[in-house]
Amino acid sequence: MADSTNRRDFIKGALVTGIGLGTGAVGSAAPALDGSGKQTAGHQLPAAPASYRTAAGFSAPPLERLRIAFVGTGLQGGSHVQNFLRIDKVDIVALCDIDELRAREVQGWITEAGKPAPDLYTRGETDYKRLCERGDIDLVLNAPPWRWHVPICVEAMESGHHVAVEVPAAYTLDGCWQLVETAERTERHCVMLENCCYGRSELMVLRMVKAGLLGEILHGESAYIHDLRAIKFSDANEGLWRLEHSARRNGNLYPTHGLGPVAQCMDINRGDRFDYLVSMSSPARGLNLYAREHLDAGDPRRHRNYILGDMNSSLIKTKLGRTILLQHDTTSPRVYSRLDLVQGTRGTFAGFPDRIHIEGRSDAHRWEEMEHYREEWDHPLWRQLEKEAAGAGHGGMDYLEDFRLVECLLNGAPTDLDVYDAAAWSAPCELSERSVAQRSQAVDFPDFTRGRWERRQPFTDLT
Repeated sequence: MADSTNRRDFIKGALVTGIGLGTGAVGSAAPALDGSGKQTAGHQLPAAPASYRTAAGFSAPPLERLRIAFVGTGLQGGSHVQNFLRIDKVDIVALCDIDELRAREVQGWITEAGKPAPDLYTRGETDYKRLCERGDIDLVLNAPPWRWHVPICVEAMESGHHVAVEVPAAYTLDGCWQLVETAERTERHCVMLENCCYGRSELMVLRMVKAGLLGEILHGESAYIHDLRAIKFSDANEGLWRLEHSARRNGNLYPTHGLGPVAQCMDINRGDRFDYLVSMSSPARGLNLYAREHLDAGDPRRHRNYILGDMNSSLIKTKLGRTILLQHDTTSPRVYSRLDLVQGTRGTFAGFPDRIHIEGRSDAHRWEEMEHYREEWDHPLWRQLEKEAAGAGHGGMDYLEDFRLVECLLNGAPTDLDVYDAAAWSAPCELSERSVAQRSQAVDFPDFTRGRWERRQPFTDLT
């Protein structure tokens, strides 16, 4: 489908079919949201091979070169292509997208860089299945709209390929379980591309936490606060599909950017795990008001009811008793923030703007600028790759994320993030919807590690 009108019609139709007639409460229709067919209730948990669930994490044999295929070449997929073109020992062998013009544009970037032209797969919504039949792929990078994340990951792993998937990896619990069970059974990596774990401040704070500078970590605050009203009502890119979620779901639709870095500092899935969540949403005003004030009277989107609460606030309790505030607001005139607060018994870091207080080093009751600690605690990965990351997406963190993925796969090392992180960090999507629909009742997190979280090795600071 080469033109944007067809692309919009296709994606809208797929979303309506997949989401069905739900109005925010998560019930029996939830598995269809992700293309998943199984029910979470009474879920059968097959035994996983010990080779996948080692304490150190799953590792696959090393590779001489990494051969990548892309499914989804839009804004974020295209950004990853640009990054991989700058990393050694990487070959981009195939591109898949329903928009043939975009796929050909990205193909042109690759040939202009002096690389062989990748094959194109543009025959429609399921042409990724034909791509996955190839035997010359090591990694499928999955960056289409959310509803395709789980089906493409499963198809790729079943075909013998590792996968890296954009965020959230899934937005139903059934989808999370499908990723976990398929990765374990096929013994393939399933890595969620949570770029915020590679932010300069986030990696610096992780180093501080691992060195004990903030003491015992007891509380975190995380968020995705980003005014996306104009993007949701646009006629291109995420505007083609993201708005539909706001019309049919009420909860935290995008939890991982803020949650991931805090989870790493708390060793979630590696010594602690998420236990339960409570969630509530404010009234849904922002999108409805924006539609009335900015869309023509004849635009059908102007007359829809958008049920996504402007601010969703969730509280997570961990098995060790820690607490995490998790917020989501993409419909209000607020300045961007992920909160990024990490609080310990000896000090606290808070983001947006970055500031820190360390007992015994900072003036009493006063924040210090984070820059005062940069020379001592800046992460070696940033010092090593600062020049290469310059100009890359999201301030360079996308480049570090892709570089580390390549490095781990080439060396046969466990990846920084794994399928259990992908599942646990994505699970608040459905859990928050359930809690909101049930007057903020507590809902339990599944244990995607099935008890192994107590024995798995903690996160490292990547040094």
